Amino acid sequence: MMWQTYLRPISLDDALDLLERYREHARLIAGGTDVLVELQRGVRPTETLIDLTAVRELRYVRDEGDSILLGALATHNDVVASRTCVDRALPLAQACWEVGAPQIRARATIAGNLVTASPANDTITPLVALGAAVVLLSRASGERVVPLADFYQGVRRTVLRPGELLREIRVPALAPAARGLFLKLGLRRAQAIAVVNVAFALTFEGETVRDARITLGCVAPTIVRARAAEAALAGRRLDEAACVEAGRLAAADAAPIDDIRGSATYRRATLAGLVAAGLRRLASGTQADGWPARPVLLDTGKPVVTPGSPLDSAITTTINGTPHVFAEAATRKTLLNALREDARLTGTKEGCAEGECGACTVWLNGQAVMSCLVPAAQAHNAAITTIEGLAATASSSPPLSGEGPGERSAPLHPLQRAFVEHAAVQCGYCIPGMLMAGAKLLQEHPRPAADDVRAALGGNICRCTGYRKILDAVLSVGRGGGQQL
Repeated sequence: MMWQTYLRPISLDDALDLLERYREHARLIAGGTDVLVELQRGVRPTETLIDLTAVRELRYVRDEGDSILLGALATHNDVVASRTCVDRALPLAQACWEVGAPQIRARATIAGNLVTASPANDTITPLVALGAAVVLLSRASGERVVPLADFYQGVRRTVLRPGELLREIRVPALAPAARGLFLKLGLRRAQAIAVVNVAFALTFEGETVRDARITLGCVAPTIVRARAAEAALAGRRLDEAACVEAGRLAAADAAPIDDIRGSATYRRATLAGLVAAGLRRLASGTQADGWPARPVLLDTGKPVVTPGSPLDSAITTTINGTPHVFAEAATRKTLLNALREDARLTGTKEGCAEGECGACTVWLNGQAVMSCLVPAAQAHNAAITTIEGLAATASSSPPLSGEGPGERSAPLHPLQRAFVEHAAVQCGYCIPGMLMAGAKLLQEHPRPAADDVRAALGGNICRCTGYRKILDAVLSVGRGGGQQL
């Protein structure tokens, strides 16, 4: 077991009291996508988790005119789905879209990404470029506001004190004369840790750059400003020479290391080209090109958790439409393990136990989630759908090809039947997760485009490399307009 005590306050006051009581002997958890991976690996182990997800007052995205305020529980999906963030903090929205997979973005919080304090964390780079600040709060010291650029002291080291939590992120909105952009180089299209990432926030007077902020990720122990490049752009037009020179200067500002994702030499060379390419897009005003009209969220649930009765010892939940109570021991497990070991629902598979493969995907309150990264206690007062209950979420499905009268097999979801029709199943291990992600996409986007399907399944890995038939199966149901869903 990774922890012994699980505490779930339902108000900010209660959370602060618990933090003051436990201080460095407990860890906060919300989305869990970083914390549970660290605990699995024995990084910063703890016996006590304090779960913030029932503190509803911490989940918000607010437009305050010159600033956008993000509560501690605002997720990457919340930012991606916010028109305000897309229009007035585009680099942040683009970074959120690049994080993990839809199942990760549905739960992972921006605050958690910041507190983990890795220079490869995508949202830190644009937030520093935008001049964001964080609001820190504790019972002992009250509230303080820290510029995000001053929040970091090194790799995975911040100025957070014992008993303190990050309550809010304050993001200055881009002015009408400003343009912003986030670019990331990874080794694959989805679920990739950045080799290099770059964020831009440039203010223009006509076609001339009045002020430039360029931040670089994965090239130093913390996010760094490309100050020489910024200075070189001030007062200049973004012509080809200026873009190339700024790229060269930015590479000189970096101090990368060699690691498994790339050498220092490769990072510098790539950074120069990435900065130049980004500036060309800003010069042409195409910084928002490629942004999806309706981003795939894999989330058709409510925007906030309803606390209901406080978590005492047993977890009271609903699984596939049936009330279920997990014993107290389940509060020390992941949702994946509780479903398999306690509920005896073994259709949900464990592949990686780190949110990388998607085999454990289930629906939690209408969100597709990686159940290996969800503490079972977060299912308290919630509704869960597993692969065993997927068919019940659809009203009907047509007979399979070749089925005659009286030969109808057990009821299936239309997507399950499409997987059979298209021979999309090989070894079958990844298939429950593929189906749960694909079916959630079809609820959200009844007529998905091929790019939507790729985005929805970006967090699901098939070792048999059977992707083409899986994509075809999902698209075949979508072409039917989703009338059976």
